[in-house]
Amino acid sequence: MVILRCCGPQQFYLERVIFPFEVLTFPCPPHTEVEVWTHGLGGPELLETLRIEDLVIEPAVVARSPAFLEPAADGAFQDSPWLQAG
Repeated sequence: MVILRCCGPQQFYLERVIFPFEVLTFPCPPHTEVEVWTHGLGGPELLETLRIEDLVIEPAVVARSPAFLEPAADGAFQDSPWLQAG
């Protein structure tokens, strides 16, 4: 099990727990940084830091998500349904 943290421009943040053999896909703005964390004996340990550009599977999906490419008038990205608790 690892923790995935994504920190991007314009207040974008995503944090998810990923279990073995689980696949996670998500839209995010360009220039997002992805961190992979684990729990070691001394507490959380950063395993790897990646650029989102190195992980893109389908660039067309990003192009069809304007909420993640253009911020709202207040500078923040628009709320997406997957960010809302339900």
